[in-house]
Amino acid sequence: MKIKYTLLLIILSLLPAYNSVLAQEEEPIVYFQMEPLDDSLFIHIQQELYIDPPDPKAEIIADLRNANNQTITIRSTLYPFLALSAEIRARIITYPFKLNLEEEINYASIFTRVVSKIKISKIVQPPTKQQISSTLWYINPFLQMLGGERFGIPLKKDLGISFGFQTRYEGPLNTNFVEANVHLLGIYGGAFTHVDALIQTSITENHNNLIVSKGFQIGYVIPFGNFFEISYLKVTDDFAEKDKIKYLNPARGTVVLNSDGSVRYKARLLEGSYLNGEVRYPIKILGSTKGRIYAAKYLDEFHYGFAFREMSLAGSTFDLSFDAMLGSEKRFDQLVLNLSVQKIAESWAFSVLSVGPSIMLSRKADTSWGVTKIFVNMRLKLGSSL
Repeated sequence: MKIKYTLLLIILSLLPAYNSVLAQEEEPIVYFQMEPLDDSLFIHIQQELYIDPPDPKAEIIADLRNANNQTITIRSTLYPFLALSAEIRARIITYPFKLNLEEEINYASIFTRVVSKIKISKIVQPPTKQQISSTLWYINPFLQMLGGERFGIPLKKDLGISFGFQTRYEGPLNTNFVEANVHLLGIYGGAFTHVDALIQTSITENHNNLIVSKGFQIGYVIPFGNFFEISYLKVTDDFAEKDKIKYLNPARGTVVLNSDGSVRYKARLLEGSYLNGEVRYPIKILGSTKGRIYAAKYLDEFHYGFAFREMSLAGSTFDLSFDAMLGSEKRFDQLVLNLSVQKIAESWAFSVLSVGPSIMLSRKADTSWGVTKIFVNMRLKLGSSL
């Protein structure tokens, strides 16, 4: 009986502390950064403040601590909170994805505070109309230095152009491929050529390179959503003997020799014609403005991976992509990882520039498996986000 009374006294003594904790949790957050997970709200906020063009991934900080001087800061520019309509102010106050700027931040905060507040509905969302359009899928205001999505410019309603360096699937400095295309109603066609500077930066571990000359390609996105793309690529300029000697050179790392002088590994010189295809599913994760998971056959090589643009977490905005090339008869399997982080520059470049590493793993010249290429990649935002 005495033990029961003791336990009851302990519980009663802890109740005030428990209530205090609950009260603290229920206290409103009045100084916070908004996680950019709601594109429409971020755009409406900036439109009401006449910010043109609005950036759905802009850094927005609300300071509501002083009832007589409430402010909202957008990309380091201060605005009065009352300049916004009552509806938008209410949506900001009740916004569920806040980074509390008054609490102590440590290395575990990302996991203990931010991730726990992100609802499943915001982690994975349906794609936007543009993402599932078979005629507008190519439009992309981001120019990436190496690989990735093509930079796409709409000229008229369903007419536009695109171009890009390296293929969409290739690793850093691993191919001299450059392409330009014209798009109309889901059909596209264009030419590709070579820029050898893309493969001359590195003089080692080039035995898994993809080396091209010139040619053309035509393709079509099947008009039932942006789910299936088919294309035909034809090499028109074959490599002459002098070109083969130029590109396949042990001194450049494109050929690896055995001790007896025989060839162990060599880079792939692209010749012939190819029927390509990609099955993909557009998806929006962590507020990404564009994203897909895919399986593709390209140049008789199989690729599996994902690519997401402008994902948001813990106040950071970043791009993330991964490609696994498996089962090629011409080259070794390779894994490519690209990560670039936004918001590292100042002023107008704050949301324009994104920088990060591109890493490729494959079979090395010494037969071991490891990192064969690593390079700093960069992408520039040359238009409004979609």
